[in-house]
Amino acid sequence: MAIMRQVGKSKPTVWRWQQRFLEEGVDGLLRDRNRGTGKRPLSPEVRALVLAKTVGEKPPNASHWSLRTMAKAVGIGHTSVQRIWAEHGLKPHLVSTFKLSNDPRLAEKVADVVGLYLNPPDKALVLSVDEKSQIQALDRTQPGLPMKKGRAGTMTHDYKRHGTTTLFAALNVLDGTVIGQCMKRHRHQEFLRFLRKLDRETTKQLDIHLIVDNYATHKHAKIKEWLEKHPRFHFHFTPTSASWLNQVERFFAEITRDAIRRGVFKSVPELEAAIDDYLAKHNQTPKPFVWTATAQSILGKVDRARQALIQVKSGNS
Repeated sequence: MAIMRQVGKSKPTVWRWQQRFLEEGVDGLLRDRNRGTGKRPLSPEVRALVLAKTVGEKPPNASHWSLRTMAKAVGIGHTSVQRIWAEHGLKPHLVSTFKLSNDPRLAEKVADVVGLYLNPPDKALVLSVDEKSQIQALDRTQPGLPMKKGRAGTMTHDYKRHGTTTLFAALNVLDGTVIGQCMKRHRHQEFLRFLRKLDRETTKQLDIHLIVDNYATHKHAKIKEWLEKHPRFHFHFTPTSASWLNQVERFFAEITRDAIRRGVFKSVPELEAAIDDYLAKHNQTPKPFVWTATAQSILGKVDRARQALIQVKSGNS
């Protein structure tokens, strides 16, 4: 007790000192004793087993491994599984979606569209055009609570539907400005009205190159007839299952995140007013998206993805 009071250590510590003194004398107290880690490190075999199960097997009665299901299957702690996954960059709880285009003219269309991004023609405007259809005017059933310290803002999970609208948008890939118009439907008649709007609001002396997808509306006979009468308009189609090649899709993601998803709209006109206000503010300080991928790099990834799919199919068969 006197030693405890003098040096400020606990009784078990003093007992260990006394035991070392009895066993080794003063020399045992003049040097630190190496301590073990408490747990033996995982063997390479256990690590390899965790990796093999993570990549090559599925757990029983589940679609993917969790930390604890893997720990139970291998017989180690879940923190050990977490370290192994982190070291190898494995995230079984996440999944990414994809669709490999089977367009027979894939290479030609990719080169055409990417060429417009990286090397646009002189004395011409390049517009990325598409429709964001079925935008719902949603009104929450109860008012949400404001954000405060320690609590996020809230909104009810249910809602009242007040109708839908469709946003037709043309993104100028050079300066980032957007020409937009909301309409009730997205048939060829509405798309024709939007083309006329583009014709009115763009410089007459410039050719207009429109990047569009393969939606049937864009290939309607009435649209082709209009294009013949307006030779300064040129359509460039993205490959099937390759909407990511159209830059306006990135703008749609931004307007959804910033103005639509958390909005409360009691009518379609209120929704359309919010969209028009967002477009006006966006065009005050536009910022273009910078395209850096070349056609060769994109097609190289497509080839590698196709080879991987072939290997998966052959392995399953």
